[in-house]
Amino acid sequence: MSVRRCLRWPDKRLRASAAPVAEVTDEIRTLWQDMIDTMEAMPGVGLAAPQIGVMLRLAVVDASEARGQALRMANPEILYASHQMRDHDEASPNLPGVSARIERPRAVTVRFLNDAGESEERELVGLWATSVQHQIDHLEGRMYFDHLGKTRRDMLLRRARKLAR
Repeated sequence: MSVRRCLRWPDKRLRASAAPVAEVTDEIRTLWQDMIDTMEAMPGVGLAAPQIGVMLRLAVVDASEARGQALRMANPEILYASHQMRDHDEASPNLPGVSARIERPRAVTVRFLNDAGESEERELVGLWATSVQHQIDHLEGRMYFDHLGKTRRDMLLRRARKLAR
């Protein structure tokens, strides 16, 4: 397949909600493969379609150590989030060179359409859970730094602008 170019912050599409996927087609499967290729090239542990300019509710996540275990998701939604929290350094190819420690629920149950077009529920823990929450944020037009307070967010964005020059 192919590696796609990631949008650069502050592209307006990164702040827009993505449209639901009506059904999983061969075109969607091809797009998922492009997303996996793009994620592997970064390298990263997840990617949402809006990050590459495709405004559909599609995401891929692979937090496995061996890689090659990518979870393909259409219309993912969180059904349950644990009360126990976990913090992790998060970043985005849309805003290269910067990262921030973000606290999110340690475990989530997510429902989505899988690559066979069937509804599936999965319990995800640790980095898998963090990544799927990060991708769902992208599908809603949110960035990881939206979880920061104003001062920390402003500092991060200033640093990103400086690096982009």
